[in-house]
Amino acid sequence: MLAVLTPCYDDWEALERMLAQLDSALAGRPARVLIVDDGSTAPLPETFRRHPYKTLEIVEVLRLRRNLGHQRALAIGFVHILQNTECEAVVVMDSDGEDRPMDVPRMLAEFAGDPTRILFAARMKRLDRPLVRLSYHGYRLVHRVLVGLPVRIGNFSVIPHAMLGRLAVTSEIWNHYAAAVLRARLGHRETPIDRGPRLAGSTKMPFVNLLIHGLGALSVYGDIVGARLFTGTLLMIVLTAVLMVSLPRWAAAFLAVILVQALVFSFLLVFTIIGNRTAATFLPVRDCPYFVEGVETLFRRTS
Repeated sequence: MLAVLTPCYDDWEALERMLAQLDSALAGRPARVLIVDDGSTAPLPETFRRHPYKTLEIVEVLRLRRNLGHQRALAIGFVHILQNTECEAVVVMDSDGEDRPMDVPRMLAEFAGDPTRILFAARMKRLDRPLVRLSYHGYRLVHRVLVGLPVRIGNFSVIPHAMLGRLAVTSEIWNHYAAAVLRARLGHRETPIDRGPRLAGSTKMPFVNLLIHGLGALSVYGDIVGARLFTGTLLMIVLTAVLMVSLPRWAAAFLAVILVQALVFSFLLVFTIIGNRTAATFLPVRDCPYFVEGVETLFRRTS
């Protein structure tokens, strides 16, 4: 049995089309779908209960008590599947269809070559708006400078069921799933796959939310970011000291004040983050069930 996990917030039309395409793409491989309803305000269409799926065995919706964002919805979905579902692997997909259902068989075939590690889709081509693409490339540059790692992967992935237990005790998945996998050094690999177009409607994630999503990934590496900022500030202070003789006295003093403030800020940031490691932390396997309102079965295929 294959499990498919997809978070959804008021994106029912696109999700319905995505599930129909997934049902055809799996071509007889039994699968069950868990939709994490992230506090949607739009009602669930009745057509969800009437769709004659041929491959999907069960379609369930896990309702959350409030909107949390798709990364936290995924974390809750991981814990729910770990505790309630027997399956070989979990396919993680967005509900808008940009993670193309036709690519799932290819992902599963690649995953079968090494079923002990998480397989991520490495994005080779995106169909976003020009502003979003430009912002994304800028974010990738900032991420590479502050973290030291490239950004190529997102939610679209295949997870071995045995790995769910490790994800469920990885606190960082509450902020960013893919970054948490890399930071926790969970076994993973990548395969190049293009991103598809949205199947219906418009995105429910405005630019500000995209920015918060990117900052969530950086927060997973907070100590590394702080250490790199601290090191960079020290280098800037040394460079300023060397150039001090050629700068006007007021300019040198102004620059020195700014750099000392930056040094103090990065120093406090690093030790605050490192100090918080000893504090009580969010534990997904323990805390995620508090956000679940209930589970509803939308479809169950009978013999």
